Amino acid sequence: MRAANCEVVVLRNEPQAQNIYLLTALWDAATPAPKAGQFYMLRAWAADEAPILSRPISLHSFDESLREVSFLYEVKGQGTEKLAALGTGDRLQLTGPAGNGFPIEGKKVALAGGGIGTAPLLQLAKELKNSGAEVHFFAGFRDEPYRLAAFASVCDNVQIATDTGRVGHHGFVTDLLEPEQFDVVYTCGPEIMMEKVARMCLAKGVRVYVSKEAKMACGLGACLGCTCKSKNGGVSVCKDGPVFEGSVFYG
Repeated sequence: MRAANCEVVVLRNEPQAQNIYLLTALWDAATPAPKAGQFYMLRAWAADEAPILSRPISLHSFDESLREVSFLYEVKGQGTEKLAALGTGDRLQLTGPAGNGFPIEGKKVALAGGGIGTAPLLQLAKELKNSGAEVHFFAGFRDEPYRLAAFASVCDNVQIATDTGRVGHHGFVTDLLEPEQFDVVYTCGPEIMMEKVARMCLAKGVRVYVSKEAKMACGLGACLGCTCKSKNGGVSVCKDGPVFEGSVFYG
């Protein structure tokens, strides 16, 4: 599916936690409908204005009936600072949906996310639930969880771990996960967390999908800037991914 470029109107841009924002825009119905795991290149500044590159942000939620597309992002640089400054009625450039999303599989599934890596898992939970699956959500945060009510509304079970012990289990999200209880596990978050989740799953013979993150220039597979190593050689995160079967990297 070819990514489309369009200008959309910002409906809401609301803080969810410290440096975490939820941006909702009016979806352009003339563009392809996005799927869980895909991403968009976002830009709210002129072509000759810094930063030079657009920002790749994963799809958080999509509602075709309301024509709303949402992005959950962390403010950590010049580009995301400019996104956070947007208000209702402001204009935003979107290029997407890009990349390959999550396959919808299994009757009892687990989603394992870490921090802002939980962002693409909400739309995934919605699509899995619509397929008839039983969805269990495991999430790890440093201290302050966010968007838990949204996940609870579409998941059968929500379990939280925090580094500080402020909410839920005091420790790692991988302490809570028992892969053998599930048909499929999906994960997104820090690389060290995803590797642990993937290796736990593969050791139990459970299919696992990982959503990789990489710095991107074009987001369309032309520049090769997001190439990373796999057991099959170099793969482009934006074009070949961002979703991969876990055995491609950790098998």
